[in-house]
Amino acid sequence: MLPPEINVNRDDIEKFFIGHLNKIYAAKTLLRTELPELMDNVHFSDLREAINDTVEDVKKQISRMDEIYQIMAAEISDAGCNGMKGLVEDSFHDIKIHGENPELRDMSILFYLHNIESIEMASFQILEMAAVKLRNDRIKRLIKKNYEQARADRTLFLLISAKYIATV
Repeated sequence: MLPPEINVNRDDIEKFFIGHLNKIYAAKTLLRTELPELMDNVHFSDLREAINDTVEDVKKQISRMDEIYQIMAAEISDAGCNGMKGLVEDSFHDIKIHGENPELRDMSILFYLHNIESIEMASFQILEMAAVKLRNDRIKRLIKKNYEQARADRTLFLLISAKYIATV
């Protein structure tokens, strides 16, 4: 027996795509604000440099998403984006709990940034698959570039975590 054929019309794919792009966009704009403030509290120089690089990556990712919104003639909305924004907000709140202990604070930063990048990477990957149904090569390339950047950032935080924990 063959699995049932799945048919989703283009309008529904576009709604799905924009709705989930909004969630990532909300998280990225919050990171753009929060990450620079975090750098002043980072103890480990490699982590500070990685956060600085990530801030630049986030700006590029937001710019690409802005272009996608323009291509699709869609408006950015943060309605229903509390989950992703909440994760980022909770992360930065938890990092501040360890404000007096630089080693634990750095470990918390690494833990949360790795997790945030993992979720964003997975989200971009799903949107990349959905973009195939949109039949727009530019959108596919922009999402793919964001996915690759999120993956590289996640890998960087993982490598720094291994180096940092080995030295603690």
